Amino acid sequence: MSGAPAIAGGPKPSPRAFLPVLGALVAWFALYGVLQPAATWLSRDLLRLEPETPLGNAVEFFAYEAPKVLMLLTLVVFGVGVVRSFFAPERTRAILAGRAESVGNVMAAGLGVVTPFCSCSAVPLFIGFLTAGIPLGVTFSFLISAPMVNEVALALLFALFGWRVAALYLGTGLAIAIVAGWVIGRLKLERHVEPWVYEMPVGGSGPASGALTWNERIQHGLEAVKDVVGRVWLYVLAGIVVGAGIHGWVPENFMASIMGKGAWWSVPLAVLIGVPMYSNAAGIIPVVHALLEKGAALGTVLAFMMSVIALSLPEMILLRKVLKPALIATFIGVVAAGIIIVGYVFNWLI
Repeated sequence: MSGAPAIAGGPKPSPRAFLPVLGALVAWFALYGVLQPAATWLSRDLLRLEPETPLGNAVEFFAYEAPKVLMLLTLVVFGVGVVRSFFAPERTRAILAGRAESVGNVMAAGLGVVTPFCSCSAVPLFIGFLTAGIPLGVTFSFLISAPMVNEVALALLFALFGWRVAALYLGTGLAIAIVAGWVIGRLKLERHVEPWVYEMPVGGSGPASGALTWNERIQHGLEAVKDVVGRVWLYVLAGIVVGAGIHGWVPENFMASIMGKGAWWSVPLAVLIGVPMYSNAAGIIPVVHALLEKGAALGTVLAFMMSVIALSLPEMILLRKVLKPALIATFIGVVAAGIIIVGYVFNWLI
């Protein structure tokens, strides 16, 4: 019994099958490129909102983030659906099981560093990983590192404090993502994932994956979009509405007064304050800079920044469609503990 004939006899791609996909990709990137100008025009020109007001900030934030996240969700789920037509989830699980799973935690955390996603933008990829059969702990390693550690935050720390602080931030952020993902994977919490995730039809069922035509693979991706996006889009919008409100109205001065280095409780308090908020690294930089200028401790501010971009209320709302409350609570607890430790380490060393 040989696998060679199945590979050799598989349908060969026809350029005609790719034309609609290429056209859709061109349109996707063209539309994605004008989202920020369109959001600015909607808020400032059409609605005549002042950009520095809470309402103006919130409306512009929502007008940009809502289509961005939905477009990312659609693109990622489609891509995963096509790829899944080549490999059954069981094969992916086998590759990343056991020793490979630990390697997967490291690889997923490293991949997260080079992907410029905020927490809500990383959730679509997280869903794609889960539906593709990648182990739960590995998906969490990516979900943690993608927003928390990226080139923007590293550049800020390097410019303000030098390479040692930036390297310490990179190392501790990766450690949180890797260890937290590994711990969650060891707890065997797959039963706390919503059943629909694992019940979705997968590639490799029915006809052999090597025997599918490209039209069938593309249709597989479209069906995945219809299924996944159709289930979560309301959660996406609800999460971004919450994030926009917090983005516009939460004051900076209030937090600066309670984030000093002297009080032992400042780090966990900063994490508790940061969790309900929502931003990416670029969006939180002005807040971080303002807090540091007002005398807040570096470790406390970094713990706050990590909690804002790695643990956020809108992110939890999005994840609730995929995960049960017990798993979300475990995720928050493990990551928050790691962030608090990092905050204390920074305050002690710097």
